[in-house]
Amino acid sequence: MRILAAVLGLVVLCGTAGVTGNQDPALHAAAKAAAQLPRLRSLLVSWRGSLVLERYFGGARASQPANIKSASKSVMSALAGLAIARGAIKSVDQPITDFFPELARDREARKGAITIEDLLTMRSGLESTSGRGYGAWVQSPNWVRYVLARPLVAEPGTRVEYSTGSSHLLSAILTKATRASTWQFAQEQLARPLGFSLARWPQDPQGIYFGGNEMVMTPRQMIRFGELYENDGRVAGRELVPKSWIDRSIVPRGRSRWGSDREYGYGWWIRELGGRDAFYAWGYGGQFIFVIPGLDLVVVTTSRSDVSRERRDHLGAIYDLVEQLVIPPIAAAAR
Repeated sequence: MRILAAVLGLVVLCGTAGVTGNQDPALHAAAKAAAQLPRLRSLLVSWRGSLVLERYFGGARASQPANIKSASKSVMSALAGLAIARGAIKSVDQPITDFFPELARDREARKGAITIEDLLTMRSGLESTSGRGYGAWVQSPNWVRYVLARPLVAEPGTRVEYSTGSSHLLSAILTKATRASTWQFAQEQLARPLGFSLARWPQDPQGIYFGGNEMVMTPRQMIRFGELYENDGRVAGRELVPKSWIDRSIVPRGRSRWGSDREYGYGWWIRELGGRDAFYAWGYGGQFIFVIPGLDLVVVTTSRSDVSRERRDHLGAIYDLVEQLVIPPIAAAAR
């Protein structure tokens, strides 16, 4: 860290609304702009594996977990990759009827063609349980059964139809395939190797951990997860998540109505940021883990996520912050 600071003239910025040490000139504008966003609760920047900017706002603290909302889907993707690497799941081509044999008796025979990859890429073809369909789904007595009973609105494997229900099916599959809860598998296979303990998060009426929403992580834990992907799945010199899985995860598989300017991979959004290829985990209200591989850069934000008319403006401000005030000075320092 001291070597990095000497090279860039950077210091680690931490604390709540304040800063310890001198304000870094390279990222000063980013820190100042972040402080002006009333919904923002944290901004962390990791470059080449070192935390070069860490700020908290609105009373947030480094030790305070954040509900990362749908950024959970990127974590679920990593868990699926780990389960496949360890042989608990055969491959992304495995049909989900292997785990839900009742689906083979559904009147819609085409549901039998849905695969693990279709769930990862939101291309199951099942009617979405996100957006307007979310409330009825989470109020149902059996979330898995409810998702499987949705009508097909597209051929499996064709069209991206963003649905948290698809990610929840992945959690149910992980529970069956690993013979452990999704939380236990995540704790043992992902969190502990990354050096932290993962908090428990909500479960459905059958006790299956919510797949694709409501996970809680501190911003520093989010940074560690992003660094894992930026480092091709390696941590402390050893492979944790196969690089081949990460490479497949960020191949664009299509666009959805939730993000017409970005594509979707295996639980990750993909787009260009500041003229650089990037992929990111995105949670409702402004929970982000941005990974910009060409710069060895990871950026994390957490935000107040309550419903508000200003939420969309806040998301735009975060994109602007990363594109205009974080990427340019890091790119300049990397030359």
